[in-house]
Amino acid sequence: MLKSLRPRPASRMALFTRNFFRHPAMLGSVIPSSPFLINDMLAQVDWRRARVLVEYGPGIGNFTEEILKRMSPDATLIAIELNGELAAFLREKIRDPRLHVVQTSAGNVREILARRKLAHTDYIISSLPFTNMPLSVRNHIIKETRQALHADGVFVAYQYSRTLLPYFRSCFSSVQQGFQPLNFPPARIFSCTP
Repeated sequence: MLKSLRPRPASRMALFTRNFFRHPAMLGSVIPSSPFLINDMLAQVDWRRARVLVEYGPGIGNFTEEILKRMSPDATLIAIELNGELAAFLREKIRDPRLHVVQTSAGNVREILARRKLAHTDYIISSLPFTNMPLSVRNHIIKETRQALHADGVFVAYQYSRTLLPYFRSCFSSVQQGFQPLNFPPARIFSCTP
C-alpha cells in the first residue's frame, strides 16, 4: 500500500523545517512567524473595507488562517506560494471557499487578479524574504505589487532588518514602520501605500 505524499496536519512544523533546509532563501527563517508578529501585521488591515486580499508566501498557513478568521464572508483571499509542497499542503489543510491558493511567483500578482476578473487588491500581506532575492526579482515583485494595489490599498511586509526601507520609500508614497521584538528573530513591519 502506498503512503500519501501529502503531509499530515501533525507534521506541519516538520514540513516547515524540512522546506527551510531545502530552500532557506525562500523561507528566510527556521521558525514560523509568532502570534505577536501576525497580530501586528494584521492590525494594519481595515477589515470593514478589505474585500480582495493577497498573501505572498503563506508557507504553512499561519497568517492565512488568521486572515480568514478576520475577513468578511464576502471577501476573497488569494495566497501566492511558489513552493509546490507548501501550496499543496495549504489546499489540503485549509478548506475555505474564500481562499484561492495559486502556485506561482508573487511577480505574477496582476495576472492572477486579472484571471479572476479583479482589477486591484485592497491589501497585500507579505512574508517574502526580499533581502534573499536577486535584485531583478525583488524589483519586479515590488513593481507588480504597487500596480496591483487599489489607489488606497496597502502593502504590509515584515523583514528582519531596515535594509529595504530606502527602497520601499522610493517605490511607495507613504511607508509606516513598526517593530515586533517578541518575534524570533525580531521583525520590522512596513506598511506601504501607493
